[in-house]
Amino acid sequence: MGIAIERPWWKHYDPGVPRTLTYPAVPLQQFLSDTAARHPRSIATIFGAVVGHRLIEGSLTYAELDRLADRFAAGLQSLGVRKGDRLALLLPNCPQFVIGFYGALRAGAVVVPCNPLYTAPELRRQLADSEAETLVALSRLHAVARAARDGTSVRTVILTNIKEHFPPLLRLLFTLTRERREGHRATVDAAAGEHQFRELLRFGGALRPVDVRPEDTAVLQYTGGTTGVPKGAVLSHRALVANVLQTRAWNPTLVEGRERGVAVMPLFHVYGLTVLMGLSVATGSAMVLIPRFDLEHVLRAIQAHRPRSFAGAPRIYVAAASAPDLGRYDLRSVEVFASGSAPLPIEVQTRFEQQAGGGRVLDGYGLTEAAPVTHTTPRRGQRKLGSIGVPIPDVDAKIVDLLEGTRDLPIGETGELVVGGPNLMDGYYGRPDETALALRDGWLYTGDIARMDEDGYFYIVDRKKELIIVSGYNVYPREVEEALYAHPAVLEAAAIGVPHPERGEVVKAFVVLRPGFSATPDELRARCASSLARFKIPAEIEFRSDLPKSIVGKVLRRALADEERASRVARETAGRQR
Repeated sequence: MGIAIERPWWKHYDPGVPRTLTYPAVPLQQFLSDTAARHPRSIATIFGAVVGHRLIEGSLTYAELDRLADRFAAGLQSLGVRKGDRLALLLPNCPQFVIGFYGALRAGAVVVPCNPLYTAPELRRQLADSEAETLVALSRLHAVARAARDGTSVRTVILTNIKEHFPPLLRLLFTLTRERREGHRATVDAAAGEHQFRELLRFGGALRPVDVRPEDTAVLQYTGGTTGVPKGAVLSHRALVANVLQTRAWNPTLVEGRERGVAVMPLFHVYGLTVLMGLSVATGSAMVLIPRFDLEHVLRAIQAHRPRSFAGAPRIYVAAASAPDLGRYDLRSVEVFASGSAPLPIEVQTRFEQQAGGGRVLDGYGLTEAAPVTHTTPRRGQRKLGSIGVPIPDVDAKIVDLLEGTRDLPIGETGELVVGGPNLMDGYYGRPDETALALRDGWLYTGDIARMDEDGYFYIVDRKKELIIVSGYNVYPREVEEALYAHPAVLEAAAIGVPHPERGEVVKAFVVLRPGFSATPDELRARCASSLARFKIPAEIEFRSDLPKSIVGKVLRRALADEERASRVARETAGRQR
């Protein structure tokens, strides 16, 4: 970045990991072309399901994926898609997502990944904000797609059935048992601009070359950002190429054309898009695509395909660590279990490692605005529990004061984490004021409170906007949650601040107990008292059957705070009416 900064983390890089990289001036889709040329017969995607406790799967090679992406791109051009047009993908993890993503980029389009769990109003807001003209959707979501396009710029809808890339036996079983019952059959309305995905793959016309440059936008990736309001992070081809190569450099023992990975993290989420799909395509690795989280499917896929690395969200490790039959599965091929998208509780990390058979769980950090990875733990070097690790090659990071963000803080002090590097977004689409707050002088202000130790390892303390202030003292929700996780009965925990007439705020905890376990609020407070100051111990504890989460399993403290606020207003209103 050309900024004078000490980098104590460099000395902790594994052997073979470079401090800096050279980045080719190519668009993201070039990785697919190069891999198809080098490893045409290597498996690109593996897709199927568990039927009767048995995996039934089919596959595509990189030569086949390359050809299908070309056909889809040519089909898009025949429908009028031009360079810079927005194409939204409303798909789970499936071959059609990969084909659609790289086909859209080859046609010069900007991809807008969408969550397939969205309601029509939620999807409409994203389509409208991104100014998407084309929507590729699962046939099961036809009704949602139709309702959501009203009032937007969408003029073309392309539908695909989840079974289109199933192997023959699974396709037959699906057709006989689930297709009609689950609403997967959809009739397209050509007059309304609707088309079948498979029609575009049969398009016989040639793809017209499009001049896509590194600085052009590749993806509008929607995020709550540092303010909580959904907005599109503008990710250029240059930024995504950089982050793919940065994450590639972190594993110098990776063997191109021979690795396999289990993709359970959603590809429409930036972590799945870059760390799973982008990295796999760049290295000729096979992606075992799992359309929705199912623990049995994940464990059977790891056992069958024997990946050396696995990337997942904390909720996957929470579920696996609590599974009574985890020991039935052979997970010993996995050298590294990477965790991302949300903080991983230390207790969960330790419990999972004890049961999984030897692989190390490594926590990392990233955010949509950085495409996304900025920090991770060395695969073979020093690991510090509770740390997100160190900045990856060409990423700089520092801690600044919380008030203005203009003063660098020394080692060990807590402040806001800011990062810089070639993988940063260009800004928020259509939001110059919010862009100016997030990007300042080449630094991305993350909104996360953190500290750095003398070795250059970073520790996330909490979200800046979720800080709890009790009698003037700072309480970080995560430290309360870690104390609760230390109790053997606790499966999940979340802490928020609630109003108090004298202290300003006090801590309220929401707790989900593990099946077959019990605990009282007093027992949990007693456990917290062993590691927390008195003002940090939850004044209120509410037991729940589950906690609100994002699609990648991040507990939504903001949703809990909104629920609590509404509940208190209702109680106060009822009290005044008596």
